[in-house]
Amino acid sequence: MIRLNNKEILERLAFLDQSWELKSDSIEREFVFKDFVQAFAFMTSVAANTETLNHHPYWSNVYNKVTITLSTHDVSGLTELDFELASIIDKINVTIK
Repeated sequence: MIRLNNKEILERLAFLDQSWELKSDSIEREFVFKDFVQAFAFMTSVAANTETLNHHPYWSNVYNKVTITLSTHDVSGLTELDFELASIIDKINVTIK
């Protein structure tokens, strides 16, 4: 797996929902749902996809809010896999709401 440089990161970030924020060596986004049930349904769907990719996010959940941080530990930074997963997460978010 190859760590992306700043130019590559910014190029890929442009294709994601604008709510994703670049944070040092990761990207992060907060999702807000109607209630806990909707937030949990979102997390369940994301979990199934992370298993398929074998790439797991840092995340937290408090009631109707889910915060997801993506980074690739093996390279201490961002890779194509982080942006692939972010894109999938964006699509799941649209279907859940």
